[in-house]
Amino acid sequence: MLEWFNEFAPIGILLVVVAIVIARLPKVEGVDHSKAFVRRRVMNWLPLGLTYAFLYMGRYNLKISKFAFEEMQNHLGNALMGNNDFGYIFAVGTWVYGCSFVLNGPLTDRFGGKKAILAGAIGTAVANVLMGGVSWSLVNHGPGSALLADHFRLVMSVLYGANMYFQSFGAVAIVKCNAPWFHVRERGVFGAIFGILISLGIYFAFDWGDMVLTHLGVVWVFLVPAIILAVLAVVDVFMVQNTPVQAGFLDFDTADASSGDDGPQKSPLAVFGQMIRNPVIVTIALIEFCSGFLRQSIMQWYRTFAKQTDVALHLKGDFVYDHWGMLLCVAGILGGVVAGVISDHVFKSRRGPVAALLYAVLIASAVTLSFIYKAGPVFTIGGSPIYPQAWLAILMSMAVIGVHGMLSGTASMDFGGRRNVGVAVGIIDGFVYLGTGVMSLIYGVVLPQEQFDAAGKLTGPVTEPSNWLSWPLAMIPMAVIGFLLATRVWNAMPNKGKANAGH
Repeated sequence: MLEWFNEFAPIGILLVVVAIVIARLPKVEGVDHSKAFVRRRVMNWLPLGLTYAFLYMGRYNLKISKFAFEEMQNHLGNALMGNNDFGYIFAVGTWVYGCSFVLNGPLTDRFGGKKAILAGAIGTAVANVLMGGVSWSLVNHGPGSALLADHFRLVMSVLYGANMYFQSFGAVAIVKCNAPWFHVRERGVFGAIFGILISLGIYFAFDWGDMVLTHLGVVWVFLVPAIILAVLAVVDVFMVQNTPVQAGFLDFDTADASSGDDGPQKSPLAVFGQMIRNPVIVTIALIEFCSGFLRQSIMQWYRTFAKQTDVALHLKGDFVYDHWGMLLCVAGILGGVVAGVISDHVFKSRRGPVAALLYAVLIASAVTLSFIYKAGPVFTIGGSPIYPQAWLAILMSMAVIGVHGMLSGTASMDFGGRRNVGVAVGIIDGFVYLGTGVMSLIYGVVLPQEQFDAAGKLTGPVTEPSNWLSWPLAMIPMAVIGFLLATRVWNAMPNKGKANAGH
């Protein structure tokens, strides 16, 4: 318990500070909600948001499980989940996730965000229970364990693909539910909330996942998020409402792309055609393709790089490595809040300028990382070495989560509109995970592979830092492309609404 408190305390303090700052921000012109409405809105997005955050724990636990599975071998002496295996399994899952939006976006628009988040939570819980069952059989040498070990990559690809299908309901659900509750002029702040939820999810996945792996074992890495999601699904049934009117308040004009559209709902095919003909939506989707590549390049591979090159660089066990989830969470919260506040209060609710500025940070960071990725510590604080590449990875995560919150969480509502936001999020977030899938396959091929000596100790090219140069180099072109695309939507804004928002 003390370990958990020490980990979460900095995040809790930061969240309190962020809440105070957001509460003290000047009111957005033309938006005047009652205190009762604001309180009910919080009670709507909070359980919804926690469900979304814990979906991450049931998603990135695959990476946590790798630390256990890479030390287990099949009858050929190969690691159950080496770098290439992880790259393949993760790519299958992310591509399933990305392609699922073609179906799940229209389903969410039709049936509402509440049913979508319930489908995501329950389906993800079931998939994680099944992956936990496979893990139990392998750990305890249960029935079929030898067959599972020999076909581990195939089995986990199928189960993780099923998991990611249900995961894909999460982002669509949270944006669909919140679109009717937020005016376009206050959605930059919602983008900050979206970034916070992503960041908390990353923290739950990595740091809570590490603690579960250490104290309970790999089986519970899958079962713990399954149990939490099942509980949150019950809470969502009673707390979450799709629109203000369902919660006893008046609906209002949100001034997004659906403003003034009171006609019958278009068919999913018609809406999809409308979205892909919108140059702003397409450009944002392409930017987010780059974001998906860059975000997971850091999140999924930095600690693997640190662990496998530890003999040479000694990155494993430093402050960043040991508090990876907490630092990613803090960085993501700061990135999301700064991006959201600047968007609404400096750039008049334009999202493009914020994305371009953050991509400029990513370009400079990726170039710098290519030169310093195998550097030693530059100084020490309290006896702890400070490695520049480790903290640069945190800075890059802050920037890319800020972009993701602005575009997937906010711009999708603005330009898709509350009526068609499911399809819009589907296209945009689908491209995020298509980019992640490309990243997984590329790194699965170009990064060195694990080899073991007779004692089962990691050896060979994977332990030499110079063989990891392709890791930072691959990020540079994606960062440049993302920046150039972001400048194309610098002045983009949705259609103006007919009326101001008030309750």
